[in-house]
Amino acid sequence: MDFIHVNDMEFYGYHGVFPEETKLGQRFRLTVSLAVDLRAAGETDELEHTVHYGEVYEACRSVVEGEPKKLVEAVAESIASTILTAFPLVKGIRVVLIKPDPPIPGHYKSVAVELTRGEFI
Repeated sequence: MDFIHVNDMEFYGYHGVFPEETKLGQRFRLTVSLAVDLRAAGETDELEHTVHYGEVYEACRSVVEGEPKKLVEAVAESIASTILTAFPLVKGIRVVLIKPDPPIPGHYKSVAVELTRGEFI
């Protein structure tokens, strides 16, 4: 399987359990890895045989900047479902969603969830 990686996208969303998260919002960083057979794209040099990165970005943006969810797990699941539905060439997806500034005490760089859906061999 071949892969397309869209790395370190940044969005502002209103997801979280605490009221201040849904009121003030916060930054989210997102990387998606798409399992796609890229042979035809490589051989033909035609966009129709691959996945348009800009459209992937916009699909991700619409989820992260869209309807608030309590859990980043739910946001990541929604991203995976959206991409797998919107892009039939994508056979599998890995989503890494990072919440760099969650409102919890302590010293750490970030918290994140990672999930894989579909074929990812």
